[in-house]
Amino acid sequence: MVRHGQSTYNAQNRIQGRIDESVLTDKGIAAAKQVGQALQSLKFDAIYSSPLQRAHQTAALVAAEITANVPDTPAVQTSDKLLEIDLPLWSGMARDDVMQNDAENYRIWRERPHDFFMDLPADKTADGKPRRHFPVVALFEQAKAFWQDCLAQHRDGTVLIVGHNGILRSLLCTAVGMGPEQYQVIRQSNCSINILNFKGGLDDTVQMESLNLTEHVGQPLPDRRSTAGCRLLLVRHGETEWNRMSRFQGQIDIPLNDNGKAQGAKAAGFLKDVSIDFAVTSPLSRPKETAQLILQHHPDVALGEEPELKEIGHGLWEGKLEAEIKADYAAELEQWKRAPETVQMPEGENLQEVWDRSVVAWENIVRNAPDGQTGLVVAHDAVNKCILCHVLGLQPKDIWAVKQGNGAVTVVDYPQGLDGKPVVQALNITTHFGAGVLDNTAAGAL
Repeated sequence: MVRHGQSTYNAQNRIQGRIDESVLTDKGIAAAKQVGQALQSLKFDAIYSSPLQRAHQTAALVAAEITANVPDTPAVQTSDKLLEIDLPLWSGMARDDVMQNDAENYRIWRERPHDFFMDLPADKTADGKPRRHFPVVALFEQAKAFWQDCLAQHRDGTVLIVGHNGILRSLLCTAVGMGPEQYQVIRQSNCSINILNFKGGLDDTVQMESLNLTEHVGQPLPDRRSTAGCRLLLVRHGETEWNRMSRFQGQIDIPLNDNGKAQGAKAAGFLKDVSIDFAVTSPLSRPKETAQLILQHHPDVALGEEPELKEIGHGLWEGKLEAEIKADYAAELEQWKRAPETVQMPEGENLQEVWDRSVVAWENIVRNAPDGQTGLVVAHDAVNKCILCHVLGLQPKDIWAVKQGNGAVTVVDYPQGLDGKPVVQALNITTHFGAGVLDNTAAGAL
């Protein structure tokens, strides 16, 4: 899933909505070509685009780059279900003017998007009153309708979708079961790439593999839109030998293997020029080693330890291969895959316990971070997934909806601290490993 390149209205900081006057700038054209180059190794079964100029032009440029490497790349199809959010009373206006002249509605739009509405005088109901239009709620229904059509046609395929900020947020949210109240929690930069993995339909598990990847357009991390609040870089530790073997680690203290050390070094290079003000790690050696590798480029930053960021305690499963666990705990292992929130690990933890301690630790870090600072937090698969599900407004049952690759970087901003909603600026960045946009790290056990 790709957002269109920078448009003339983007450059002018004007609200676009469904108005179709805006076209790509030279910067937007160049970035669209870079997206195509980043996706050149992939074979697509279908390419869909919004019919609005800025998105369709982006799709055509992306498709041309892919076709140069994969000649049988399909033609771009347009779908009205990929139209941008409908904001008829604001479209074409400068954002600053809306913020000043319609301040209360703009605040609701930012803070409670599911409650935001516009009364449309030109579109009256049967009793002569202006029709009340809820743009975000309507867009979520539009997104669900697109998914129903797309998934029915391409169940086992790879599909490229080119759209807009609002519709892409709505597609991402509806795919994993997030509601319209979470609309503003996900960032979509121009020409960013998102990756979703579907097992079947919307009723099956859908995995967010990566969100808002921008390194291919020369922006390793999305820019900060506010100096208020803090930014946290959440990193999963590098690979261990037990990850490679799919052996359950839990709280057994397994160090990084050589590949894990290389991943840590590449994550360090990726974050070398990022200003890091403080750092916190789980006390287990695999995240601690990863954090130390990253901080080699930030020698003035002390590394703190937070015991509550330890990996889930798998109890009697720890140290065992999945096949060994299946032999003794087949029903529980299947339940863990299907309904993880219902499993009590034998002599270990349940997911709610991990959720509670990791979220408390995370929020304490946010609470204690001075405005404008950036912190590094290095932890584990299950812990990171619990934190991110909490940030996204999901539940413990949804942990399989979020991917965390070894050595991956996730970016979360808190522009209003804990008093406001966080923003997931990017999720599960693994492009620094040089293997393209897909996460090719070891599947590994937790």
